[in-house]
Amino acid sequence: MIKFTASEVRDLIIAFIVISLCFGIANTGRDMNALAQILPPIMVGVGLGFILHELGHKFVSMKYGYWAEFKLWPQGLLFALVTSFFGFVFAAPGAVYTYANYMTDEINGRISIAGPIVNIVLALIFLLIATWVYPTAFYSPTARLVFVICSLGYSINSFLAAFNLLPIGNLDGSKVLNWNVGIWIATIGIAGIMTLLYMTIGVENIVRLIIGF
Repeated sequence: MIKFTASEVRDLIIAFIVISLCFGIANTGRDMNALAQILPPIMVGVGLGFILHELGHKFVSMKYGYWAEFKLWPQGLLFALVTSFFGFVFAAPGAVYTYANYMTDEINGRISIAGPIVNIVLALIFLLIATWVYPTAFYSPTARLVFVICSLGYSINSFLAAFNLLPIGNLDGSKVLNWNVGIWIATIGIAGIMTLLYMTIGVENIVRLIIGF
């Protein structure tokens, strides 16, 4: 059973709200009306992506018998907010800290890769749902809303996976690379291609290619 402290729940909620706002600003700039419209769908994508990413780390850590707890990084949140006004988000709001006297590179790598894998799986689920509802999105407002939510969910989760797999500093990618080069190449390759596709041709065109629309 996964247990949470009161401070951990507080930090997760704060990080979730601020990171959602950052992605909203990055997608709309200073247009407050557009931000108000896009924020709820973004919160679905970010909420699932961010929370389940961190829970992935926490679950695997506790599976190995370690205590793990998410802690907010205020400077990271501030930096994410600042970068969002330039059209991108440096998403480093905090991290799950695993408390252990000793940990092998393999265990550390397995704990670290859990988060990005969650994001990759979520992105593919969002893409699958987007593909399913797309044919009816032209005449159904509900289907169109679901498609928008899933498009943002795919984009955000693909980006979160690719970003966290960068072998920089204390990001997940550094620990995965130290554990297994092949697994790191495979996962960052998948996440990178998924991110590149939505950045270059867009989610709607990805869906149209899939269904041959």
